Amino acid sequence: MIGAWAGALPALLVAFAVVFLPGLVMGAGLRLRGLALWAIAPLIGVATFAGLALVYGAARIPWSAWSILVGVAALAGLAWLVGWWLGPRRPTTRTSSRAILLLTAGLVIGIGLTTVRFVIYVNDPAAISMTNDAVFHLNAVRHILETGSASSLQISSVVGGRGFYPAAWHALASAVVLFTGVEIPVAANMVSLVIAAGVWTLGVTWFAQRMTGAASSVAALTAALSASLVVFPLLMFQWGVVYSFALSLALVPAVAGLVVGSVRWMTTDAPVLGRLRPAVLLGALLVAGLGAIALSQPASLLTWAIIAVSWFTWWAIPAAASAGRRARTALVAALAAAWVAFALLWFALTRSTSGSHWPPFRSKLEAVVDVLLNGPVLLPVLAGVSILMIAGIVVAVLHRELRWLATAWLVLGGLYAAAASVGNPIVRRVLLGAWYADPYRIAAACAVVIVPLAAVGLAWIASWATRSISRRRGEEAEALGATWGLAAVAALGIASLIAAPMIQMRAVTQGTVDAESRYITEDYLSPDERALLERLDENVGEDDRVIGNPSTGMGFGYMLSGRDVFPRTWAHPRTPEWAIIQNELREAGSDPAVCDALEVYGSPSFVLDFGLGEDTPGRYELEGMTDFAGQPGFELVDSEGEASLWRITACER
Repeated sequence: MIGAWAGALPALLVAFAVVFLPGLVMGAGLRLRGLALWAIAPLIGVATFAGLALVYGAARIPWSAWSILVGVAALAGLAWLVGWWLGPRRPTTRTSSRAILLLTAGLVIGIGLTTVRFVIYVNDPAAISMTNDAVFHLNAVRHILETGSASSLQISSVVGGRGFYPAAWHALASAVVLFTGVEIPVAANMVSLVIAAGVWTLGVTWFAQRMTGAASSVAALTAALSASLVVFPLLMFQWGVVYSFALSLALVPAVAGLVVGSVRWMTTDAPVLGRLRPAVLLGALLVAGLGAIALSQPASLLTWAIIAVSWFTWWAIPAAASAGRRARTALVAALAAAWVAFALLWFALTRSTSGSHWPPFRSKLEAVVDVLLNGPVLLPVLAGVSILMIAGIVVAVLHRELRWLATAWLVLGGLYAAAASVGNPIVRRVLLGAWYADPYRIAAACAVVIVPLAAVGLAWIASWATRSISRRRGEEAEALGATWGLAAVAALGIASLIAAPMIQMRAVTQGTVDAESRYITEDYLSPDERALLERLDENVGEDDRVIGNPSTGMGFGYMLSGRDVFPRTWAHPRTPEWAIIQNELREAGSDPAVCDALEVYGSPSFVLDFGLGEDTPGRYELEGMTDFAGQPGFELVDSEGEASLWRITACER
């Protein structure tokens, strides 16, 4: 396994460059420095790739390595021009070497633990997530490479659809393939690792630094604790697999940091023009960040909005109380506008989805306990993190400047409790519809506030303990406490990896637990079946179509071979013609109605037989699409183990 990951290191470096490098170059031009530059870089990078994809799609410019490089270079030049207009940076407080060491140590711990956990679970850099959504996502990357369009307005055509579908993740993954030539699964896994270990860790660390006024201890502890939760980032690469949602949620902390720290950013004694320039920079970064989230997965805009509105409300009310009459009126109007915009956003995102898909599975008391003990979706309880989180909530409540963080936790935790325990269909549609009432996604969203709260709690406990057992006070006690806190997090993190290197996902609606990683299981697509799909291009012509039961994993055939495999998603069509095919295809030699039905779907020349299929959520047993041996009208073309490819001769004319 180690050798395989070492061989994938060049692809990982390119994936890192795709996600971070455009933002680092542009951010440097905009005078961003330090942790802010590294945390904001993915926002700029994702917005750049997703935005270029939209423009290129509209202008019919092919999505290629050269067009990407030209577009990024043009935007980088524009960013440096804007940076020149903004003028030199304002002087900032010099960060002590001890604070830098603490932050670096925290980042090493967080990134290291997340990377190890991810590598252990995925197992092989070329592994495929054997989940329903993976079929669509990986096929969409293949579609980009073949059509030359990564636009969010065109990508749904991979399954014959039309309209908007957020394609930022697909643009990133396809770019890695274009720049390296690696297989699509390798590119997908490398981008996922960069998101989990890089984007998330840096973003939530900067968010913590912004919310505490650059307190080095809280930021460093947040970095280390970023790997402490099961629900994010790893769960999002187990469940679904929801690549797009994972990317959007990893971006949320940095975009929230833009808002939470905006008062300090904007405070200046400079004249009007001096105040305008940082406002322009902040506005541009906020637009880029929100655009990046929207083009990754719009539902995460609500997570950001909950944090932003909570912060703005707790800041604006006391500010209005102490302000003059005119300023008070402006603040009240701004607060009212923020809440109206929040309500409209919630309504729009709720109405833009297909609604609630998941039923409740816990009692109300159990759901509340899940939130308090950090054991959502039937995952193991995290007692240590929960103690730190509760301590952080107490600290936040006692300090007015952090009460918004406790409020955001209460709202997000309440949403999870509702998803887990409330059965009213109206409530589930209106309140939870933006997430499809999916408890996994909402539980993951809670991580954005749980990790900083736990860091606040750990910083307070460590500082108190240091003062109690030593003579150190003030910043010295805080730094020493943070050092011991980092050591404890690292030790417990390593111990947890040794004790439980792979934490399996629970299926809340079936009450089952995965027996193994979803990247190594053979229940969906076996090695024999994958081998057969990878050589489809040797037996199937470019203009020929291959059909099969999508519940067997055969849909991965398009991604693996480039041949026209149908369906290209996990679900089969819901038409009378397909009903005939799925039930009676093997009778094509004696039933003319089958050939008529096949004609509706482009008269496919081949069929894949990967067995009966499965009778589990999102998968189906299709009796007519298996057991072709001995049936008139079918000719064996290729086989690997029990998997086989058959030519449909019954309908040839």
